[in-house]
Amino acid sequence: MASCNMASAASGFVLTPNVTSNTNSGSRSSMLFFSSKNYNTLASNSRLVVRAAEEGAAAATPATATAPAEGAAPKPKPPPIGPKRGTKVKILRRESYWYNGIGSVVAVDQDPKNRYPVVVRFNKVNYANVSTNNYALDEIEEVK
Repeated sequence: MASCNMASAASGFVLTPNVTSNTNSGSRSSMLFFSSKNYNTLASNSRLVVRAAEEGAAAATPATATAPAEGAAPKPKPPPIGPKRGTKVKILRRESYWYNGIGSVVAVDQDPKNRYPVVVRFNKVNYANVSTNNYALDEIEEVK
């Protein structure tokens, strides 16, 4: 047992095999503790504690967790917003360097809260040597 604790201390974590809980269920649980060796950082105060209960108590938990999940139907995916990747688009933003220019769509962010979800790449660079920019959905027009 002493060699186990020495190996645990040397590698930076402590494993306690039998920790009894204060509940009346009589189940035994195990605890695993990881600590940081760098004591000068703020992250050294954070700890990861993992506790595992007996198999009898753990088997009852998944049965109750899966019952509500089966009753609720999974939500269908919303349709994708914006043009597809690789689509050629014309820029309608007047203050843009590439106004009335044509670029290729690199990516479209599907988050509806994003103000400028469409990333467009151009062959020509602007004054800052940049060849990409983000645009709103109403600032671009697909070119066929």
